Amino acid sequence: MLSLSDVEAARERIDDVVRRTPLEYSYAFSEMTEADVHLKLENFQRTGAFKIRGATNRIATLSAAEQEAGVVTASAGNHAQGVALAATRSGVDATIVMPEHAPISKVKATERYGGRTVLHGADYDEAQAKAHEIEAAEGRTYVHAFDDEKVMAGQGTIGLEIVEDCPDVDTVVVPVGGGGLISGIATAVKARKPDARVIGVQAEGAASLPDSLQAGEIRERESVNTIADGIATRKVGERPFAVIRERVDEVVTVTDEEIAVALTYLLERSKTLVEGAGAVSMAALLFEAFDYEAGETIVPALCGGNIDTNQLTTVLVRGLVETGRYLKIRTVLRDRPGALEDLVEIIAERRANIYAIQHDRTSRDVAMNEADVEIDIETRGHDHIEEVLGALRDAGYTVEVLA
Repeated sequence: MLSLSDVEAARERIDDVVRRTPLEYSYAFSEMTEADVHLKLENFQRTGAFKIRGATNRIATLSAAEQEAGVVTASAGNHAQGVALAATRSGVDATIVMPEHAPISKVKATERYGGRTVLHGADYDEAQAKAHEIEAAEGRTYVHAFDDEKVMAGQGTIGLEIVEDCPDVDTVVVPVGGGGLISGIATAVKARKPDARVIGVQAEGAASLPDSLQAGEIRERESVNTIADGIATRKVGERPFAVIRERVDEVVTVTDEEIAVALTYLLERSKTLVEGAGAVSMAALLFEAFDYEAGETIVPALCGGNIDTNQLTTVLVRGLVETGRYLKIRTVLRDRPGALEDLVEIIAERRANIYAIQHDRTSRDVAMNEADVEIDIETRGHDHIEEVLGALRDAGYTVEVLA
């Protein structure tokens, strides 16, 4: 099984490639949670995510013949970029298979780092099957995203940094997809600070690990569906699972709505941009998916920041909706002068700000003498939303909440 010496050896191999990322105290999140919160900012890592650590360690251990033949891997995006950069730096040819719907920003970044991309399949597992076909046909070495002890050891170097930079840490919270990250971190943390807890977090739409732990064997989901695409795997790896069973204290899940709120708060309160997978550890803390005490020193690992711009817009709007900061409504007005002004006045009197108005007289859903109106409104919380909706309904408007 993976050992501390494996992680320490990995740090020596990757030291000239990988950044030692910051670990910063967060006043905002400490105040919100009453814990002592320190953020491990792995979103500041080269390639924007932790995957460069494991990829660099694995490629550094290839034989001369394996380097000559090249490597192949499958990835939803972050591992792809890590392998592409690590291979390019070592003069190794790399082919990366990514799901057909992988964020375009991650595909382009992988190509910029020198990897040849192949888009195949609906998710990571289908991309992985294609990568193994290429492995067999071309004689390349497959660099697994998580089920490889060299990769796990490379990711574990984050755990060394956490304990060294925050020696009083009580709990480390880690996102879980295939399990390579948490197995490496848990190995390092438990060896250096045995009393510290390690908590794993999965997105509900890709949560195979809780069932696997309960069953005592790996269970695979039929499909995955989550905004946290970086951890959207159907099952954990065999090697990580063995480590997780022995060294991880608890595994919890969070919803996409909770992930969106955490991502929004990280951007707003800490000026820190992360992707969905990078926000799950903070979501677990904010929504108390695990128990902790006031004043407990907690380190959420923010494992990546490679979020597609289009997805960022969608996630931020969802985060604003969930926190009561955004309201979209539909109503029907009599088509007469001043009708829209009367409606807007009620909203303005409640000190709500209007983002946009769509006014449609031609909609087939309303009568000839009526107009269909949709309004996007900036609000200050759920109580403010109820105040605005109550005022509109008291004035006789039939209001449909769209978001």
